[in-house]
Amino acid sequence: MIQVSIPLVPADDGGLLIPADHVTDLLRRLAADWLESTDSGDMRADEETVQDLAQVMTELADQIDVECIGFASAPKP
Repeated sequence: MIQVSIPLVPADDGGLLIPADHVTDLLRRLAADWLESTDSGDMRADEETVQDLAQVMTELADQIDVECIGFASAPKP
């Protein structure tokens, strides 16, 4: 099982934010952990389902990275 520490950043409206790079790292670590658990026989779900879910999580992390790069690269008004 993985352990991850994620910093919370207070927003102006009183909410809490999580840095995007920590979210993407978490998604990728979970996907890798699931695949590792499947390989070692510790996962109760079938291998194909775990692989599909891990792929979706990795693709979501990639999409978040692309969106963040686009946001950071956008011209400032």
